[in-house]
Amino acid sequence: MTARTPKDYAWLPQDIQDFIAKTAEAYPPDAVDFTIAEQRAYYDASCKNFDVPYPAGLRSEDLMIAGVPCRRYTPSAPRNGVTALYFHGGGYILGGLESHDSICAELSEGAQLELVAVDYRLAPEHKHPAAYEDCLAVVQAIAGPKILAGDSAGANLAASVSATRDDIIGQMLIYGSFGRDHTLPSYARHAFAPMLTLADMEFYGAMRFDGGMPARDVTAVPLDAEAFGDLPATVLFSAEADPLASDSVEYAARLAEAGVPVELTEEPGMVHGYLRARHMSKGARASFARMIKALEALAAQDRDQ
Repeated sequence: MTARTPKDYAWLPQDIQDFIAKTAEAYPPDAVDFTIAEQRAYYDASCKNFDVPYPAGLRSEDLMIAGVPCRRYTPSAPRNGVTALYFHGGGYILGGLESHDSICAELSEGAQLELVAVDYRLAPEHKHPAAYEDCLAVVQAIAGPKILAGDSAGANLAASVSATRDDIIGQMLIYGSFGRDHTLPSYARHAFAPMLTLADMEFYGAMRFDGGMPARDVTAVPLDAEAFGDLPATVLFSAEADPLASDSVEYAARLAEAGVPVELTEEPGMVHGYLRARHMSKGARASFARMIKALEALAAQDRDQ
């Protein structure tokens, strides 16, 4: 058998390879070499290529919550009392209400949860802690039990907000960045992975912070928390071919050691950003179905308490 090289991803499922190719049609692999404005245009165009119509019966409305632009999704038969909040990915510099619109719509309808997507401020115009402060402000403004969810940068923001609040009943974190240790196994194994490389991550980090990553700051690095026992029940999803995969392992281990209910699923053959592949990849579709069930279970636990 021929040994895999760090850049060899021919072993990925064909439908994921097709997803990577379709993404590259609008978002080139060397996008970080372009201006921020160009990167945002590429990213939005790429996300739009994967959009699908809303599920029947679901409604959405744009509104301001605590001074932050948001979009509220109301499913056809919403559960009473529990609100999900979604923080989008995009390396803290990309994305918004449109980039994750159909993802949020399908999560809301699938789990029958009212869901609020948060259009937090982006770097480099707004450095840390601007994004965290926006997410926190929206969480504080919404009454009742809440579930926080997010992908990539959004998963980081969700975990950071959960660490500083006591009214979160659950969190669903999708291929997130939670720590600062880039010597963990996945960083070396998948430093040149399609969809996200270690160089990409370093670029996003440089854009996010003013003067470099701060020393011990749970609002930026969830694994900087001094204790984990007060965190809510957590479900994590990671992608096998993703430099961030080890972060989910580390975060899940800290929660488990502290006695927090936690589930981690590393999706085989998946890459960073595979949420957008849910309508063209068998594995991504199955993972998305598991995410909907996870949201349902997190919401149901509130009724059991």
